[in-house]
Amino acid sequence: MFKLYTFIVFTFFISTVNYSFASDVSNSLLIFAGAASKPPTEEIAKAFEKSSGIKIEIIFGGSGFVLSQMLLAKKGDIYFPGSSDFMEIAKKKDVIFADSEKKVVYLVSSINVRHGNPKGIKTLDDLTKPGIKIAIARPDSVCVGAYAVEIIEKNLSAEKIKLLKNNIINYTESCEKTATAITLNMADAVIGWSVFKYWNPEMIETIPFNVKEIIRIAYIPIAISKFTKNQKLAQRFINFVLSPEGKTIFKKHHYFMEPSEAIEYIGASKPVGGEYIVPKNWIEN
Repeated sequence: MFKLYTFIVFTFFISTVNYSFASDVSNSLLIFAGAASKPPTEEIAKAFEKSSGIKIEIIFGGSGFVLSQMLLAKKGDIYFPGSSDFMEIAKKKDVIFADSEKKVVYLVSSINVRHGNPKGIKTLDDLTKPGIKIAIARPDSVCVGAYAVEIIEKNLSAEKIKLLKNNIINYTESCEKTATAITLNMADAVIGWSVFKYWNPEMIETIPFNVKEIIRIAYIPIAISKFTKNQKLAQRFINFVLSPEGKTIFKKHHYFMEPSEAIEYIGASKPVGGEYIVPKNWIEN
């Protein structure tokens, strides 16, 4: 049933993309984006459309999921995942122009809880306690989920990992849905990004990890897809994202603009980017 449903969804997606972009390829861009950048990216797209007259369509979702969509549809002008991990996968699959890749902004992992922190969650260890409902993103297809698993695996004992897993009530399909698990009161805590707080400040509170628990600083990259029909136009959009206007929008949404800002927030220097291979037992889970 799941395979049939997936086939139907992808078939509908491909037919929709074909219909939307068959008429005017030269005056439009199709972007496959991880939802980690959704609020500012939507605003930037509107600003670019207004200034250029170019139509922008963005497919948001888990970075791995939208990469699969782009590969299946064999369409898309830009790949804009939520972390370096999935951009590396895109490079291995040879679907982006590697020399077009640019780093846009930076992210730091955190625990996110409902405003007021009713369960009194203060540490990673608290997520192993009985009665705590946790959601994390699917680590095989969502960047924030992969970062969550890396932090769990490298900081907790096997016994505590088992306890934490027992508390997981949902594996969400994107950064957006991970944050929504808090706003809809589906979970007591998620392992997300510190910036989630600013997506809905009245509902979400950020609990920083202990400095020793943070493994890496994430960055959001952007690159031109090899499926593009207009490489110059795709580059024009990337230039706009990296322009003072684009950066101002990201800054307004409280993303870290430089590694130094993320390092200051954490309180220590950490590696930037890289790639983590999620253990098979998490993917099977």
